[in-house]
Amino acid sequence: MKKRVGILTSGGDCPGLNATIRGAAKALYQRFGDDVEIIGVQNGYAGLIHGDWRVMERHEFSGILTRGGTILGTKRTPFKMMKVVEEDNIDKVAAMKKTYKDAKLDCLLCLGGNGTHKTANLLSEEGLNIIGLPKTIDNDIYGTDVTFGFHTAVDIATEVIDRIHTTATSHRRVMVIELMGNKAGWLTLYSGIAGGADIILIPELPYNIENVIKAIQRRADDGKLFSILAVAEGAIDTAEAAMKKKERAAYRREKGIRTATDRIAAQIEQATGFETRVCVPGHMQRGGSPSAYDRVLATQFGTHAAKLVEADQYGVAVAMKNNIVTTNPLKEIAGKTKLVPETCDMLTVARRMGISLG
Repeated sequence: MKKRVGILTSGGDCPGLNATIRGAAKALYQRFGDDVEIIGVQNGYAGLIHGDWRVMERHEFSGILTRGGTILGTKRTPFKMMKVVEEDNIDKVAAMKKTYKDAKLDCLLCLGGNGTHKTANLLSEEGLNIIGLPKTIDNDIYGTDVTFGFHTAVDIATEVIDRIHTTATSHRRVMVIELMGNKAGWLTLYSGIAGGADIILIPELPYNIENVIKAIQRRADDGKLFSILAVAEGAIDTAEAAMKKKERAAYRREKGIRTATDRIAAQIEQATGFETRVCVPGHMQRGGSPSAYDRVLATQFGTHAAKLVEADQYGVAVAMKNNIVTTNPLKEIAGKTKLVPETCDMLTVARRMGISLG
């Protein structure tokens, strides 16, 4: 009897998804030969809910190592809505279990971030054979040192900062670059250091705008007539840090604050008189071809997942720990976010370099 292995990609796209799919598929064919069928689930958990799947052919996994995005398509299906029956009257959990059974799956590989892993754990607890693979440019999945997609995003964000340097110096401007990272500041921290940012603001370290302004003024007093700020989209100031999430949202609405970077730029310009601009690279950070590092990492993760399938080891998520590919129990990592800790070596590096953290 052929082993039938399902694969889906859920949540935001990022470089390395196709490389991981390819790594898993090629390793499965290598291990099982003609005794394996790979079932592609379209558009993440939405496809699993609505029964949108098909048997894939071997040739579909060729030529995708360098492709960005995902050949399976993806969609955000929030975990908090998984047990909520909406107007369509669909019991999502029951529907996903039915699709798993209808497709005659022996297991399902779920490629995605924190939300994906929470739903993966839910399905595992419902008795399905699930393996999670950690994808996100935010690098915030608990239990793994690195996620595929992160290093490519760092490369892209670093190039943005590099290019902003030339226009900042030419026009003697303060440039505020908004980088992705709503809860975790890994991407902003790494690319900020790599790109030579003067100030780095991340969600884990609430900033004091007076400290930011002083750092810029200090540079100006030293004859440095431009400054570069790398700011995570989720950065908050010390006053907001004392508020709950809903209170913070209401506060920003009341004050007419659209984004943290817009507010920071306005405050800097008002306090210093220096021309200040905001740059938002947005979704460019997670687009395009994966870096060499991410191609290797994705292949490592995908082939390890194939090994787990052969061993019938389920209810786990693939991880990298101390340069060794291993696993974590899904129940132990689902719902946990890996934030930048106060003791992070890269924060120490930034401080030693004289980079202001606000």
